[in-house]
Amino acid sequence: MPPGDLAAALTGLVVPTDDNVLVGMGTADDAGVYRVSDDLALIQTVDFFTPIVDDPYDFGRIAAANALSDVYAMGGIPKTAMNLVAFPLSSMDMAVLKKILAGGIRVLEESGAVLLGGHSVEDDELKYGLSVTGFVHPDRILANQGLKPGDRLILTKPLGTGVMNTAVKAGLTSRDQVHEITELMAALNRDAADVMTRFSVSACTDITGFGLLGHLAEMVSGTSAGVRVFSDQVPLISGALDFAGMGLVPGGAFRNRQFRAAMVHRVDRISPALRDLLFDPQTSGGLLMGCPEAQSQDLLAALHDQGILCAAVIGEVHDRSPGTIEVV
Repeated sequence: MPPGDLAAALTGLVVPTDDNVLVGMGTADDAGVYRVSDDLALIQTVDFFTPIVDDPYDFGRIAAANALSDVYAMGGIPKTAMNLVAFPLSSMDMAVLKKILAGGIRVLEESGAVLLGGHSVEDDELKYGLSVTGFVHPDRILANQGLKPGDRLILTKPLGTGVMNTAVKAGLTSRDQVHEITELMAALNRDAADVMTRFSVSACTDITGFGLLGHLAEMVSGTSAGVRVFSDQVPLISGALDFAGMGLVPGGAFRNRQFRAAMVHRVDRISPALRDLLFDPQTSGGLLMGCPEAQSQDLLAALHDQGILCAAVIGEVHDRSPGTIEVV
């Protein structure tokens, strides 16, 4: 759904809530959080989409990793999941669905979460994803707002899945490139989230459909924080910059840019290809976290030690021009 559409649809509606809702519909956070006791809260999220790769098994892996990511972004541990399936029974063999579900189960096993069931409907268009519940201590929830002046911004996966998938559809990518982006999208944010818990992270989100700058805008919108993004430090998937320069940019990137145009400054001073990648809608992207400058290099080193070699410091938080993003 394009940015802002869901919020507009909810305008004027009274959303049920109570005092145990710790993170709810009032913010643009990655998931909802409900307190069960003084030391336990439930993280709840749901995500599903149409295939973005040809292989059914890989599609299942990617969709599952994408759905689980919101729990990791909130500082939690995924515990249970439910399948969400829309399947065209009249035009597609059930063997395809079995492969999709097998891919999802493989990633759930990797995460340690269990599958409790799910729901399926017949539809003209194939869709798959998960509803996920995770656990977190109420005092250790990581919201997407909370950045503090002096924080450094760390990104754990390279950008460019939207552009690269557009290039795949155009038949312009090599087999190695297809394998690289598939494995990147299917990779859990589990290890990055585990490292994150050892440091004083102030805020976190995962980068998905709104692109890096779109999700960063959610982190600073309406706050006293502003950010500066070091565009030359942002990790990119190999080949993504070239393909973006060829115009292989998904339409979502342009919608993301238009929606946040008033908040993002100086972005037109960088190359158009790099600008488009900063707005490129990601599938199962990395975590974007803020932490104190004094801890940033240790956090980065810990991520690298965990095998997350592309993690990088990509920006800084300040108290000038609150609610804005400056790209340099």
